[in-house]
Amino acid sequence: MSQAMIRVRNLTKSYQRGGETLTVLDQLNLEMAEGHFYALMGPSGSGKTTLLNLIGGLDSPDSGELFIAGENLAQLEGSELAAWRGANVGFVFQSFNLIPVLTARENVELPLKLTPLSRSQRRAQGETALKLVGLGDRMDHRPRQLSGGQEQRVAIARAVATDPKVILADEPTGDLDRKSAEQVLDLLGRLNREFKKTILMVTHDPHAAERAQSIVHLDKGQLGRIEHNQPVAAG
Repeated sequence: MSQAMIRVRNLTKSYQRGGETLTVLDQLNLEMAEGHFYALMGPSGSGKTTLLNLIGGLDSPDSGELFIAGENLAQLEGSELAAWRGANVGFVFQSFNLIPVLTARENVELPLKLTPLSRSQRRAQGETALKLVGLGDRMDHRPRQLSGGQEQRVAIARAVATDPKVILADEPTGDLDRKSAEQVLDLLGRLNREFKKTILMVTHDPHAAERAQSIVHLDKGQLGRIEHNQPVAAG
């Protein structure tokens, strides 16, 4: 049986809004297996993106424990946390977040600049990542020269360039047409199957969620039900 890649224990996170305390995650307990593809669903305000940001080390919980690949994130801060995040987590966002003046290759190489790799090693690793997502012939194109689906694939190449243990995807198909969305979902499925990446994907789209092996439902900051599917085949 796969060991846990993500372990959440009594996780609580709240924000101050208009003088009131808004509890987004409330004593959440959750465990996610290594090498598994999860979809995270729930109504707006249920805590999906907040949980993603906590798992990725972009935010800190008020209380509770959060272990990723055996590392207790509560014990990391500042540059140590940034270094851990860069080596272990790849992020894919709905809005792509590419730098417009940089080529696809240069965008993918950005996170590699935080590693000890030489310039030639960064270039080689960036090219490998772009070829993996099917954009070997678009390396020197800037974002405005690419379709939305191609931009998202560049973003996925950037996310996997450092060979992270976990890929966190926040509505990765939300701004795409159906054909481009299917290509992105095919790619995430391949990263999970062939490269054994642990993937957590926030989505509102039941069709996209069918691609995951398990669907985790959040409701008002707490764990609802977990469904296990036979993922839809690529193509």
